[in-house]
Amino acid sequence: MAQTIALAGKGGVGKTTLCGMLIEYLCEKKNGPVLAVDADANSNLNEVLGVEIQDTLGDIREDMTRAEMASEQVIPSGMTKADYAEMRFSDALTEADDYDLLVMGRTQGKGCYCFVNGLLTTQVAKYAKNYRYIVVDNEAGLEHLSRGVLPQVDTILLVSDCSRRGVQAAGRLSEMIQELKLGAKEVCLIVNRAPGGELNAGVQEEIAKYGMKLIGVVPHDDTVYEYDAEGRPSVTVPQDSLVKQAARQIFSQLSL
Repeated sequence: MAQTIALAGKGGVGKTTLCGMLIEYLCEKKNGPVLAVDADANSNLNEVLGVEIQDTLGDIREDMTRAEMASEQVIPSGMTKADYAEMRFSDALTEADDYDLLVMGRTQGKGCYCFVNGLLTTQVAKYAKNYRYIVVDNEAGLEHLSRGVLPQVDTILLVSDCSRRGVQAAGRLSEMIQELKLGAKEVCLIVNRAPGGELNAGVQEEIAKYGMKLIGVVPHDDTVYEYDAEGRPSVTVPQDSLVKQAARQIFSQLSL
């Protein structure tokens, strides 16, 4: 059974960057194959990892819908519609050297993401047995966890920046996790982008207020910003960078 680790937190706190570094860390451990899942409709995990993707589940669904509405014959002779759909959705799995990446993407225009969420559920369930780890970069909320889109999650990493509002958002997610009885073995808080790697008293007070387990603090590091601004994958930040050293120390404390 795959061990599933999900990262959650409000937008802009750096959870996708930390997700990429976690994937890199697990690959270096060589304890088994890793499936990376970008479950954010505004997907950019591939950019953090430096992987080019051809298709997302949402893209493929839109292509098939457009073809059907235009009465285009795209299904090869002798193939059922279900088999053709399965073949196309398999194209959303991008194979890298040490891991595979599945990107949910989004549908076009207005409307809910129920259909593409269902696709993600089906594809993750299909692939799960082939991997030792599944690492999921979630949207800002807990939709994929609360709706059962993902398999049983073993570890949930709540990511916040070093602001009081960021910690409050993580605290509310922590309360939701308890209310929903998601059954995660570990629920931990990571505070990102802290000046000098230190938290002021107000932020520490807010963490204590919600009773969250703080597993580590990642210092602000201009190198990460520079790599992002230059379009370079965040995982290629040097191993001796402050952020990567702190992240690896945090990951070493998890039951992985």
